[in-house]
Amino acid sequence: MQVLNADAIVVKLNSGDYKTIHLSSIRPPRLEGENTQDKNKKLRPLYDIPYMFEAREFLRKKLIGKKVNVTVDYIRPASPATETVPAFSERTCATVTIGGINIAEALVSKGLATVIRYRQDDDQRSSHYDELLAAEARAIKNGKGLHSKKEVPIHRVADISGDTQKAKQFLPFLQRAGRSEAVVEYVFSGSRLKLYLPKETCLITFLLAGIECPRGARNLPGLVQEGEPFSEEATLFTKELVLQREVEVEVESMDKAGNFIGWLHMDGANLSVLLVEHALSKVHFTAERSAYYKSLLSAEEAAKQKKEKVWAHYEEQPVEEVMPVLEEKERSASYKPVFVTEITDDLHFYVQDVETGTQLEKLMENMRNDISSHPPVEGSYAPRRGEFCIAKFVDGEWYRARVEKVESPAKVHVFYIDYGNREILPSTRLGTLPPAFSTRVLPAQATEYAFAFIQVPQDEDARTDAVDSVVRDIQNTQCLLNVEHLSAGCPHVTLQFADSKGDVGLGLVKEGLVMVEVRKEKQFQKVITEYLNAQESAKSARLNLWRYGDFRADDADEFGYSR
Repeated sequence: MQVLNADAIVVKLNSGDYKTIHLSSIRPPRLEGENTQDKNKKLRPLYDIPYMFEAREFLRKKLIGKKVNVTVDYIRPASPATETVPAFSERTCATVTIGGINIAEALVSKGLATVIRYRQDDDQRSSHYDELLAAEARAIKNGKGLHSKKEVPIHRVADISGDTQKAKQFLPFLQRAGRSEAVVEYVFSGSRLKLYLPKETCLITFLLAGIECPRGARNLPGLVQEGEPFSEEATLFTKELVLQREVEVEVESMDKAGNFIGWLHMDGANLSVLLVEHALSKVHFTAERSAYYKSLLSAEEAAKQKKEKVWAHYEEQPVEEVMPVLEEKERSASYKPVFVTEITDDLHFYVQDVETGTQLEKLMENMRNDISSHPPVEGSYAPRRGEFCIAKFVDGEWYRARVEKVESPAKVHVFYIDYGNREILPSTRLGTLPPAFSTRVLPAQATEYAFAFIQVPQDEDARTDAVDSVVRDIQNTQCLLNVEHLSAGCPHVTLQFADSKGDVGLGLVKEGLVMVEVRKEKQFQKVITEYLNAQESAKSARLNLWRYGDFRADDADEFGYSR
């Protein structure tokens, strides 16, 4: 569950209880000559004690989230404080193994802990004490860690938690970075965490966006404010899921106290959505403008139906049938020239703006000249998810890309940000994106869109037919694009052929490759009528989807359509 120190961990027992375990017969790194330390400087043991950070990181990476075997060696009784020694509570000292490896022995062999010496008559020691001594002898001989003659590693970690001025300066950098890697250092509550950003070497306080989590108990001057119901459950849920785990964060904004607000992802899951899904949070109205709003609402609706935890007393409000008043609004038709670069398997497509095409061409030319003058060393680039890079395509040319997933050095999933296509490459065909050609100089040029007024077939064969038709007609051609309406995923548009001005989506309907999505907005009624008439013609001619007649009455679910 948690690494407390270089010799202490918290484990979750099979019973579900938590227990602190100390590793038998070893001593963590400590400061020598503590009396000489600067009294004005607050000591941060994890970063200020030499090799403490390395020891903690070794244990964290080896143990967090893993199943371990614990063999209790002895119980060290509690001892009162004296003039020179602080008080100690009772300690359970044990040998912890994972995959047959004694973790204490591994720590000692790397020079990240030392072995405690005992009196001969003291048999309260590790059951593997001789192995620990042998490991320490090897570490001393090889000059590892604490026994090294090299300069002690220094960790300069800036803590900007609650520092409003520093947070303001740092905010734009984190916003531009997109997803940043982080380690969850502490969980204050279900939605408030302390994070360590290794790339930026800083600590921040992070609040989960889009949700309203039960507030925990607080100590105020003169009184203790009780926590809201299920606040402890929410805190424990977040702890078990992310404490001391490697996560990714998207920073959106910050509050007045200098706390950053955003989204936290672990193994592809959004923590805000998970808390709502498990009825430990409610959706906050600020989520409406986020890309995760639909997922949050869906999770909340499912939680409400179960009537558990924060929704235990939820009563569904009767819905009064009210005729919607449609605004008198004209359909906006303002077509702009675009170049279609990629069609996806779900019938979305990526386009480049023709007006900025020359800027991209110039950037690509300069970038390739720069790369040919200073080619990346093959294998020197270590890809990380969410990072921008350069990738060598099958044509042998370099393009700007973003790393989406790293399966192994031989299998890295990349997305070409200026063209919209994806590829799996070995890391030897990737390199660092030179700053002179970053997205700050020229934003990613591929923009994703979906067709308005049509339903994409869920049946795989039918969808493939539609995608093949679109690829033949418009991929790598110039078209005219008009945004019709926005949605959670991407804007929905109509697309016209540049020469004939024919509607591409309408053409798919005429060929019986897709069905019409009927919308109620008044400004769309004229174009919807045109689409529906085309659908009736395709149905009468028994084209493609309609080859067996009108299947919608009985088989709509099977074909993935709704009437």
